[in-house]
Amino acid sequence: MSPLGLLARVATARRDDDAVRLQLPGGERLTVRPVRPQDADAAQVFVRSLSPASRVLRFHIGIKELAPAMLRAMTDVDPARHVALVVQREGGDGALVADARYVREEGDPSTAEFAIAVADEWQGRGLGRRLLAHLVEHARAHGVRKLYGDVLHENRRMIALLREAGGRFAPVPGDARLTRGVVALA
Repeated sequence: MSPLGLLARVATARRDDDAVRLQLPGGERLTVRPVRPQDADAAQVFVRSLSPASRVLRFHIGIKELAPAMLRAMTDVDPARHVALVVQREGGDGALVADARYVREEGDPSTAEFAIAVADEWQGRGLGRRLLAHLVEHARAHGVRKLYGDVLHENRRMIALLREAGGRFAPVPGDARLTRGVVALA
């Protein structure tokens, strides 16, 4: 079985409409669903709650919060090009604990850039692996043949995750801090 096939089998999920319910090995229950424009406040709280190091790993710069235009771009998406998922805890406050997305290239819709962010206290529990599996499954079903993500060299978890998914790495022209992880879906 391919690395991606193994990766896709990791998720124990139940689908309800556009939402997928997950149960992590520790018993925590989460809901994965498409982002909505009304998630803007929760998305901003999520980004603010990330540690400074996690924000740098996700955005490649030291931000404290999303600028209004970036917040709008991340929550009011064009579903034909931009697939964005948020993960909420079930019960309690329903806070966002992760965000995963891919955006198709304008000139080549068979190629898409992806990104995943997981709240610090949820890292190391397999959530990033499951989110990548969801992105891969969705992208493949919608004609995407290649997912890529630009990753800081110090982002060892993302590099390991991409290697596990069969990803290949190449330099990013013009930015020696980054490596481009590419996962072929064909």
